[in-house]
Amino acid sequence: MKPSRSEFLTIRRLRYHIRHWGDAGAPKLFMVHGWMDVSASFQFMVDCLKKDWHVIAPDWRGFGLTESAHSDTYWFNDYLGDLDAILDHYAPNEAINLLGHSMGGNVVTTYAGVRPQRIARLINLEGVGMPASRPEQAPRRIEKWLNELRTPPAMRSYGSQAEVAARLQKTNPRLSDERAAFLSGHWARETAPGVWEILGDPAHKGISPLLYQRDETMACWARIEAPTLYMEASDTDLWRWMGAREEARLEIDRRIATIPKVTSRMIENAGHMLHHDQPEILADIIEGFLA
Repeated sequence: MKPSRSEFLTIRRLRYHIRHWGDAGAPKLFMVHGWMDVSASFQFMVDCLKKDWHVIAPDWRGFGLTESAHSDTYWFNDYLGDLDAILDHYAPNEAINLLGHSMGGNVVTTYAGVRPQRIARLINLEGVGMPASRPEQAPRRIEKWLNELRTPPAMRSYGSQAEVAARLQKTNPRLSDERAAFLSGHWARETAPGVWEILGDPAHKGISPLLYQRDETMACWARIEAPTLYMEASDTDLWRWMGAREEARLEIDRRIATIPKVTSRMIENAGHMLHHDQPEILADIIEGFLA
């Protein structure tokens, strides 16, 4: 495996963990992970990159080794603010190459529309947003949020690192024993003898009181100027989160088509964690796109 190194920065008053691969003088490639994931998740794909890159990958607030927000609710726009500060630190006067997976894909795609001049090339790995909402859903949504505040969510613990690895393989059966063992050591840590805790703030599991604003999000995506690569997996379960399968397919296609200079690619024999399932193929496609 290519070695990574850790750096800690103060980003918007939080102690942020930034993972680096490669020489600091190499071309920069920023990667941001998805919900309930960590920066080390990109290890297998980074291992397959053939060119020299300085890969810069943060743990989002409340994930991995980055400090939690000390709040009972996480707000999507805070990820945009954190990303903006990180890019200003590492590449203040550059148009950068930016990649995001899942929730991170939503963050980078929205950011690329808000600050189009900051992005040279954009790569979205299965980040298509949430189901469209209706105004009449707001009262019950807010009520549910208030009820959850009375009983904060919790994370279950595990008895060993092997149990953590088995949990990862339950979610993704394609994950090899070797890869599951590696990820489990970054996804969780032993806090007491025989007690392994997930490195994710339980508050992430709480519902947001805000409805997903599809039209506003698509207005951001429509302003993207950079060439954009959208990657999807053949065996993805994205449609589960978007509604009925056929309707979800149409909705996803409509959203991606909003991006002006987009190229879509499909990776076979892969699920939502396509950077775990087919890292060699994905790395080859990404380097071809960046070239």
